[in-house]
Amino acid sequence: MGQRYFIGLNFSIKRITFTIMKKAYYRIVGVMSGTSLDGIDLAHCEFFVQDGRWTFEIAQAETIPYEHQWQRDLARAHRQPSNAVDLLDIAYTKLLGETVQDFLLRHEILQLDAVCSHGHTVFHQPQKGLTRQIGNRSELAKIIGFPVVCDFRVQDVAMGGQGAPLVPIGDRFLFSNYAACLNIGGFANASIHHEIKTEAFDIAPANIILNHWANALGGAYDDRGYWASQGCVKQDLLQTLNDLPFYARSGPKSLGREWSEQFIYPLFTDFPYDPQDWLATYCAHLADQICRSLEGQRDVLVTGGGTFNRHLMTCLDRQQPNTYVTPEHKTIAYKEALIFGLLGVLRLREENNCLAYVTGAREDHCSGRLFMP
Repeated sequence: MGQRYFIGLNFSIKRITFTIMKKAYYRIVGVMSGTSLDGIDLAHCEFFVQDGRWTFEIAQAETIPYEHQWQRDLARAHRQPSNAVDLLDIAYTKLLGETVQDFLLRHEILQLDAVCSHGHTVFHQPQKGLTRQIGNRSELAKIIGFPVVCDFRVQDVAMGGQGAPLVPIGDRFLFSNYAACLNIGGFANASIHHEIKTEAFDIAPANIILNHWANALGGAYDDRGYWASQGCVKQDLLQTLNDLPFYARSGPKSLGREWSEQFIYPLFTDFPYDPQDWLATYCAHLADQICRSLEGQRDVLVTGGGTFNRHLMTCLDRQQPNTYVTPEHKTIAYKEALIFGLLGVLRLREENNCLAYVTGAREDHCSGRLFMP
């Protein structure tokens, strides 16, 4: 028998039966907050499965920008003591719940199987067995009024894995018609599809660095890469960036804000170039590392905010012509929210959603916590 519960939105209360079961169709809201701190991505998705083949539709999707104070609090959270992070966790869960609830109300979404949320990463140090995403508290389901699946990374780290990347299983199920998938968000990461398995890894910090220099010029980001296109590539800086030891490591490997602060932020002082020159050089560096990581691949799907940086995309196309494919806008902007929606569906179906050969965990497993309203 399924568990019975009330779903309560301001305009509707319905008694329904919730059963964790395998079925052919799911309605999900996927929720994602990335390290670039653009805002909270929400995607109302429909997933269909038949004979093991998954398809999807993104119905409504939008990004709710963070207010300035929230950007500041989230950006410095990893340097705060644990009790301060705990308080931030409570406040962020409330913010996340109210943001999702408002999204549901405005779009008149009355029926859902679950809300599937990544939360926001405060710190990620898998080599120490540590990862922390805030906003993954049980109160989230009570605020929203629907079941919530969240907190996907902790179990993988506890099993010896990197806790990242988690999107490759979604790439394999939803985008297997491409040779590889590249996401350029706060960090750039890729999935390469082989016949039997998917190889996946973080490549390099991306918008987390580019946005820093755009902020120095008074912008939230470098719109279409205009400022980068006005700068000059500084070869000494480019060589220093490309020589960072992380890039020579084989996978599984993942990156966090802490790595950027340790290895890249000090270069801001060591190489005091103008912001435009830093943007131009970092785009060249990012293109170098992406193209090296995806050497020999064709038909690479590119998503994430970095896809809208025309200068960066020009750098990629210059090195690997006719390789990178950009889909329609919703997939570019909301692919991560979409895939965390699918990860939640797999959790509801009690199927593996973390791949050991990707993360380095002891075995494949089904991750994520399920909270009921």
